[in-house]
Amino acid sequence: MTAGEATTASPSHPLDPMTPEEVREIRSVLDRAGLLGENTRFAFCALEEPDKEVVRDHVAGDSVERRFRALLLDLEGGPSRDVVVSTTSSAVIGQVDLDPVADGQLPIIDTEFELIEDVLNASEEWCAALVRRGLDPAEVCAVPLSAGVYDYPEEVGRRVVRALGFAQHHEKDHPWAHPVDGLVAYVDLSRREVMRVVDEREFAVPQEPGNFDDPAQVGPQRTTLKPIEISQPDGPSFTVDGHQVQWEGWDLRIGFNEREGLTLHQIALNDRPIAYRASIAEMAVPYADPSPVRFWQNYFDCGEYMFARYTNSLELGCDCLGEIHYFDAVVADDHGQPRTIRNAICMHEEDYGVLWKHTDIFTGSHETRRQRRLVISFFTTIGNYDYGFYWYFYLDGTIQLEAKATGITFTAAYPPEGHEYAAELAPGLAAPYHQHLFCARLDMSVDGHLNAVEEVEVATVPVSDANPHGNAFRESRTRLTTEKHAARTADQGRARTWHVINPEVRNRFGRNVAYALHPEGQPTLLADEDSSIHTRAHFATKHLWVTRYDPAERYPAGDFVNQNPGAGLGEWIGADREVDGEDIVLWHTFGLTHFPRPEDWPVMPVDYTGFTLEPVGFFDRNPALDVPPSTNGRCHGAD
Repeated sequence: MTAGEATTASPSHPLDPMTPEEVREIRSVLDRAGLLGENTRFAFCALEEPDKEVVRDHVAGDSVERRFRALLLDLEGGPSRDVVVSTTSSAVIGQVDLDPVADGQLPIIDTEFELIEDVLNASEEWCAALVRRGLDPAEVCAVPLSAGVYDYPEEVGRRVVRALGFAQHHEKDHPWAHPVDGLVAYVDLSRREVMRVVDEREFAVPQEPGNFDDPAQVGPQRTTLKPIEISQPDGPSFTVDGHQVQWEGWDLRIGFNEREGLTLHQIALNDRPIAYRASIAEMAVPYADPSPVRFWQNYFDCGEYMFARYTNSLELGCDCLGEIHYFDAVVADDHGQPRTIRNAICMHEEDYGVLWKHTDIFTGSHETRRQRRLVISFFTTIGNYDYGFYWYFYLDGTIQLEAKATGITFTAAYPPEGHEYAAELAPGLAAPYHQHLFCARLDMSVDGHLNAVEEVEVATVPVSDANPHGNAFRESRTRLTTEKHAARTADQGRARTWHVINPEVRNRFGRNVAYALHPEGQPTLLADEDSSIHTRAHFATKHLWVTRYDPAERYPAGDFVNQNPGAGLGEWIGADREVDGEDIVLWHTFGLTHFPRPEDWPVMPVDYTGFTLEPVGFFDRNPALDVPPSTNGRCHGAD
């Protein structure tokens, strides 16, 4: 095991992640430029990645210019700023003041989480509502939640959150078990005042504890599990040089920022490029409860909260098993000071069952090869939920992304008459139905930077002279030519996949080399087309979008998501640019539709979702034929 592998030396590659020294320099440059006042806070700070050409042309030893983007929030309601800083020249090289009406608000930050209870407890109306419910305001935890955009003229241009309360009976009591339902406060964060209290109904506060970490509640732990030890006595098969990783022909770079978390760059196999950049660029969590207290619950965890700020420090034996290599990550805190997240990214190899196998009746041969995969992952906690993102690289050229959702479901009261839009988890305790919709941004470069996409699916064939017995079916291919044409939904009934091809490179059979995107095909956004969330999370209305590469188009719901009425993919495809044989980006929506069950309480077992990228004609034959037999002395194929 190796731990704490973040480099402290000066970055030597244009895509190296931000260092503590660079964060300090960014703050110093902004301070000298007069952009940091007493009430200024950092809502975001990350590397401004150079143009693709600069990155592709970079040679070890070349000088590297480093630019960073910082979003600056004025806590008192002054102008928010979008600033680009060059640490190479120690100067501000770009600055834009944001319009809160047209652009929306900057993300919600830790400082605002910390002040919300003081603001609420200063409100007579809020405190009176708690007292009527028999609650001491000092024992109610408040959660400031993104407000969305609705037809409330009094909220236009103001920095608003909506706050729900949860009772906490003692210091170790998990408040999620005790929602104070029927009550919500609308809060102006800049003025630090409660604008409105909606007190719809007085529900009984659920009393059964949800303390999954309390032995008295959990009961005796089982004693029947025997240890599993994973050993690589000769060490791992991968090598690491700074943030460049090489493993079994794979070559890629690891990045990190507080909005997307783990990013992967310049992914190649056997010196053949596959993807220039891959990340989870946004996620939306829309809830189904239409009540006056909860209709607005639609969270964008990346764009509204910068969810990777809350990346966990991973621990050997708990989060990761085996021969582990860790990467630290650096973010800027609210005051623009560097904060290092120790062991933020975990990388290891793991066995994954049989790779290929055959026992032949003619020759008597019996060969088995074991599959293994390289795993690169991180975990982040955003409020009640915990999300893990695992990128897998396989010996046969397959790439897979798996998102893991765990933690605690968001809770409400379960009324005696039942609830049409929520499930009962414990006596009087409900969990509203909701979705977790992720958007992967896949900047593809299959054997070169000019690619195209073909939709490939099953076509059935009716009985005819050519198909007299009706058993025939064939493959149907449709080239997606423009951005509007390439807005697609999955269809598992037709085995629909999308092949990213290189129109200029062919394999030995004369077919274009390709990587196929295999979607899971779960529901996209279920909210009505006339809803606010449908406009704001337009990316989640299709499983696939294909756009012409534009460096300004980074996030599928737009740069500024908080209180923005709608931006991103829905606007970009209006240009309907050509995407056939161009530098293209795939945006893939995938996720979970969650009808919570009693087994999800008081802490939820991991639920899984994701997608797969698989080579199709990228190789001329099985690329894993050269994997040797196992050498443990027990496999029949071993020497």
